Amino acid sequence: MATSAEWHESYADMSELARNFSRAVKSVQEELEAVDWYNQRAQATTDEQLRRILEHNRDEEIEHAMMALEYLRRINPVFDKHMRTYLFTQGDILEIEEKAED
Repeated sequence: MATSAEWHESYADMSELARNFSRAVKSVQEELEAVDWYNQRAQATTDEQLRRILEHNRDEEIEHAMMALEYLRRINPVFDKHMRTYLFTQGDILEIEEKAED
């Protein structure tokens, strides 16, 4: 059973979709935090083999974060819309936003 520390709202009052949405968001947050930690460690070490291992681990966490983001895109039309607007584009991101809002 979920603990109250995991949820801002009553677990019982949320749909399964809302609970899964929250789980995916939390997973993205955790994966990105791990990416940052591994990257910091890789940058700080002077041991070449350890650096390569940490970079490998960092890249695995990036993969996991992208999988969770794709899940969010598939279940949420707002994620889908904004990911289609901004991802894999070229040029100034704020200009892309301006064009999308027109």
